[in-house]
Amino acid sequence: MTFLNYLISGISLGSVYAIIALGYTMVYGIAKMLNFAHGDVIMVGAYTVFVAMSSSGLPALPAILLSMAVCTVLGVVIERVAYRPLRGAASPLAVLITAIGVSYLLQNLALLIFGSNTKSFSTVVPLSPLKLAGGQITISGETIVTILASILIVVGLSLFINRTKPGQAMLAVSEDQGAAKLMGINVNGTIALTFAIGSSLAAIAGVLLCSAYPSLTPYTGSMPGIKAFVAAVFGGIGSIPGAMIGGILLGIIEIFGKAYISSQMADAIVFAVLIIVLLVKPTGILGKPIREKV
Repeated sequence: MTFLNYLISGISLGSVYAIIALGYTMVYGIAKMLNFAHGDVIMVGAYTVFVAMSSSGLPALPAILLSMAVCTVLGVVIERVAYRPLRGAASPLAVLITAIGVSYLLQNLALLIFGSNTKSFSTVVPLSPLKLAGGQITISGETIVTILASILIVVGLSLFINRTKPGQAMLAVSEDQGAAKLMGINVNGTIALTFAIGSSLAAIAGVLLCSAYPSLTPYTGSMPGIKAFVAAVFGGIGSIPGAMIGGILLGIIEIFGKAYISSQMADAIVFAVLIIVLLVKPTGILGKPIREKV
């Protein structure tokens, strides 16, 4: 039953990657930019819950809602101050370098405020572990909530984009920003909404990640953010189902790599698999090739 335990752990970790990857894939799919500060928004969300529960004594649910609100505002501010002025820049590297700068800014602000010591994060999931097969398979409450949350988020996000007017505006902007503007769509507002949704999802992912792995530092979001970006590329960046598939596959590969090959080589295995997938299918699993007009 050890195999099944590893598989469940991989799906749980992959579900967190999937939620983070949704932020990357939405921003890239709609605004055509890579927000490498996204991983640090995860860290901000986790610290918000930590402070709200430990210092202010808020219950878990209000603390999570507060965290989502803080990260939503942060995402909109980052887009407005750091990215929007550079959207028409001659070189796309300008936005990329700015994103890296914002990432380091958030990390260093967290270091100044909270210090470099690791904080012990209290779980926000009150569920008891579920034991199956006579206790041979144990599914933690965090795992159950994480998997269910990722499914609900992907379904809800797909319905929002395909069935609502703001979602249709996002699709239009993703196809052609110039044409969308001529049709009366507020392109700036649509992109800001995309950042807001992605950042609120980052807050949820940060809480779930720190509940499953209860430690928190200013660098907590760095590696999960990079791996979630890998998951987004793996599944086909710009595709919501692709982010889900890529995240879960990445989590399974990482857990099985740690269990059966080497815990020190797990990250290298993840990136090696990505290279192989991109060599075989450069657009990712569900990605579609984009033809540019000349």
